[in-house]
Amino acid sequence: MSEITLSIDGMHCGACVRRVTQTLDRVPGTTVEEVRLGAARVQAEASEPLVAALAKAGYAARAENQ
Repeated sequence: MSEITLSIDGMHCGACVRRVTQTLDRVPGTTVEEVRLGAARVQAEASEPLVAALAKAGYAARAENQ
């Protein structure tokens, strides 16, 4: 597993941070290390399932590194 940093658009408050954290926690093989307004750091094999899960939850995301 590698560390992936995601840039996430649309997170404006603590409720958004909770929703993003819960969304990422549901992706198999993912360990959430940190979620803060606008960004998340996770341990995962690939960013594509994370970005897809966040899009389904209403947040645009892109991997900053992989």
